Amino acid sequence: MTRFKGIATWFTAMAISAFVIQPAPAQVADYPNRPVSVMVGFGPGSGTDILARIVAEELRAELGQPFLVVNRPGATAAIAAEAVANAAPDGYTLFITSNSSHSVNPHIYKTLRYDPNKDFTPIGRLADFPFVLVVNPQLPVRTPHELVQHMRANADTSSYAYGNTPGQVAGASLVKLTNLDAVAVPYKSSPPAIADVAAGLVPWMVVDLASSQAFVGSGRLRAIAVTTSTRSALAPELPTIVETLGLQGYDLRAWTGMFGPAGMPPTITQKLSDALIRILNKPDVRVRLLRGNMEPTPGKAADFKTFLGEQYGVWGKKIREAGIVAE
Repeated sequence: MTRFKGIATWFTAMAISAFVIQPAPAQVADYPNRPVSVMVGFGPGSGTDILARIVAEELRAELGQPFLVVNRPGATAAIAAEAVANAAPDGYTLFITSNSSHSVNPHIYKTLRYDPNKDFTPIGRLADFPFVLVVNPQLPVRTPHELVQHMRANADTSSYAYGNTPGQVAGASLVKLTNLDAVAVPYKSSPPAIADVAAGLVPWMVVDLASSQAFVGSGRLRAIAVTTSTRSALAPELPTIVETLGLQGYDLRAWTGMFGPAGMPPTITQKLSDALIRILNKPDVRVRLLRGNMEPTPGKAADFKTFLGEQYGVWGKKIREAGIVAE
């Protein structure tokens, strides 16, 4: 009798256990039923932060729950990336990031506490940012050629700032391809780097157009070129590095996208992906993004995953060419 009672108890425990560990279909179906955290690896006012707040506002309207932006700047988005990688894959911790965390960091850091290819669920691509070469307006330069000449004449004190890894790669590439010698000055995020360039503490930097827009518009920074291979429709008046310095192959831009932790339920991933596509195709949202110097790039999660694999290789090649050694 005792033996049969023990077996019955074991089956009861297994049934309860199975019930507990199985995904709850009702919870997935009514996702989201509480606020969602959206991690951003850069500070307030950065291009990625500006984009995240627009997307979060629209997701709240689409899905009926608050999407709360949480800034976790540091280590060029690696701190936020690690936090998301270790979060529960239930759709309530998401990550809006740029190529810093997924295309660049793996090539410049010997040790990362996350794997960009294994620890995340790609949800959707969001927008591309062109990079611009900006200088302090008191600097006697108005073209990339004049900046190169100025740096050569002031080699002992030449430096540049960066607030994320794409900016680091773009700056290092420019220095190497023009055979210059300049000290790279790192910052936790683009806004403090921009502020120091505007204050004259560092002479120049390469930064996304969205982050620098307010400073350029108010005259506190001077934009002198874009880093894409062709002129950007978002700033058609700015020449390219290619056309001004003849640096063929100098083509750098930032992409952004949304991720969740690895292992998210496909139905939640699809629900978020579909919502992002609807949002980015809204005429009013497109206007807001374009005015903020961001080019919307809506697309399916599967396409975003393919794009990530391509960008991993592209940025790895650029980093090697720039002579940046993993640390």
